[in-house]
Amino acid sequence: MPVVPFSLFEPSSFAHYMDLPSLPPHRHLRLNLLTEFLHSSIAFDYVSIGGLKLAGFEFGSARSIDSSMPPLMLEQYFERDLGKSDPLVPAGLLGRRAITETEASDEFGISNDVLALTRQFGVMNRTLFPVGTDESIYGCVIFAREQPFTSDEKQFLSFVSTPLHFAFTKPIMDRYASQHLEITPGELLCLQLASRGYTSEEIAVESSYEIRTVDSYIRSVTKKLDASNRVEAVAEAIRRGLIA
Repeated sequence: MPVVPFSLFEPSSFAHYMDLPSLPPHRHLRLNLLTEFLHSSIAFDYVSIGGLKLAGFEFGSARSIDSSMPPLMLEQYFERDLGKSDPLVPAGLLGRRAITETEASDEFGISNDVLALTRQFGVMNRTLFPVGTDESIYGCVIFAREQPFTSDEKQFLSFVSTPLHFAFTKPIMDRYASQHLEITPGELLCLQLASRGYTSEEIAVESSYEIRTVDSYIRSVTKKLDASNRVEAVAEAIRRGLIA
């Protein structure tokens, strides 16, 4: 599948894609002020942002990747399904820490096909920074450059990887997450009102729903967001950009 030129920071990028499955999974990342500012702090040749906190779109699924790496290299990588032999994938899913491709190869074996492809296109010293929660890894940021990153540089990149991942994936989450999770307008309205501290009774008055309907909507959306209670559901909805 071709790597499509794309900018997640331009609303027009989404114009022709009605839902998340129709969005090109492999997108050529156009460097912008955010990545240029980061580059001014620590030089890097390429960066890739992968994975969403949505079932089926997490890191390792190859269904949501924005990368400045050479498009032809990425096309060959995905056409040949090299993710299955790339040691950075299982290493990243463990999520313990930042890991270089050398360290991943030592742990999971050397992939000559991946190594040959990345060297052919001059993508050197890939270093993966996992993004996730205490329970699971759903995303990653990969930086690459000719010279290995120093310990101090890796520490800094570890610090910025999660907010960088959020900045690039938030536009997708804002547009498609509620649709993908099949959250209804009623559920979203009740959750929005709950985020203001309203009780079920107050939400019922504000929304004109019956109290039992409000409680049903709150229970349903809490389950869809994989949250334990109303407070967690509100926090997760805010994190995903579903409500402000």
